[in-house]
Amino acid sequence: MNARNLIRWTGVAAMAAGVIFAAIQPIHPPDELASVTTGAWAVIIAFKLAMCLLFLLGIAGLYARQVETTGWLGLAGFLLLIVSWWLQTGFVFAELFLLPLLATQAPTFVDGLLGTIAAGRASEADLGVLPALYTLGVGIPYMLGGLLFGIATFRAGVLPRWAGGLLAVSGPLAMLMVALLPHQLERFAAMPMGFAMAWLGYALWAEQRETVAEPVLSAAGS
Repeated sequence: MNARNLIRWTGVAAMAAGVIFAAIQPIHPPDELASVTTGAWAVIIAFKLAMCLLFLLGIAGLYARQVETTGWLGLAGFLLLIVSWWLQTGFVFAELFLLPLLATQAPTFVDGLLGTIAAGRASEADLGVLPALYTLGVGIPYMLGGLLFGIATFRAGVLPRWAGGLLAVSGPLAMLMVALLPHQLERFAAMPMGFAMAWLGYALWAEQRETVAEPVLSAAGS
């Protein structure tokens, strides 16, 4: 396993994460108390947890491929995205393993957490620092990191420029869609980010596959 192969497989991780991110939006269970004890919740949130971990690997690989050309803008976007998905992993872990256990013991807390973080509802329970942590640690870095990393990718020209451009606009576009769409359609605002990451991941995997294949063919010819 060499550096090229490692980067290639991070492309697969980014591609898989982007596909999951886009695919689960139309089928995600409602963010309400009754959902957290269902089988659909367990399956979808398990996919979300895997998606978060894949995003961390994929983003690292995308940055490693462009590290010499994206400069400080790329570094800033990379760090913001890593922080966002790292903290998001913690929240998704809680959704999968903790909220179903608390659904009967602390239903007000569970409903308040889901409402404040995902559904935009006011919470009757005291959630402490969690809403602010989600906004400042997940939401803002998600939008700003995508914008900066997308612009850096577009300017670098190492990976497809239009994929970088889509990544750059996905955050602001998500804000616009959330403001204009009814709540039941807000989840579709995440799909551009998923498409952009899947596109970049595929480009990285395909590029590295061709790069790895060339030395193998040369050695066989010799």
